[in-house]
Amino acid sequence: MTEAAGRRRLWRWAVVVWAVTAAVGGGLTLWLQDDAAAPTGPTGWQRAGVPTPLLGSEVTDSPCRPYGSIPPDTTVLCAYAETR
Repeated sequence: MTEAAGRRRLWRWAVVVWAVTAAVGGGLTLWLQDDAAAPTGPTGWQRAGVPTPLLGSEVTDSPCRPYGSIPPDTTVLCAYAETR
C-alpha cells in the first residue's frame, strides 16, 4: 500500500465517523427535545370589547386652542411640541 492510498483511507474513515456522529447527534436532539419548551401557537385577533379612549380628551388646559367656532361634526387634529 502506498502512502497516498493510506492517507485517502484515513480521510474516508474521518468523513464516515463525522457523518455518523452528526446523524446520531441530530437524531438525539430531535428525540430528547422538550415539547413543553416549544412556543405556543398564535393567540388570535385582539378583541375590542371596550373602545379606546380619546387621548387627551381629559386634558383641560390643552395648548391647542381652536380659532372661532367649530361645527360639532368636524374632526380637529392638533399637534404641538414642548421644549424643555
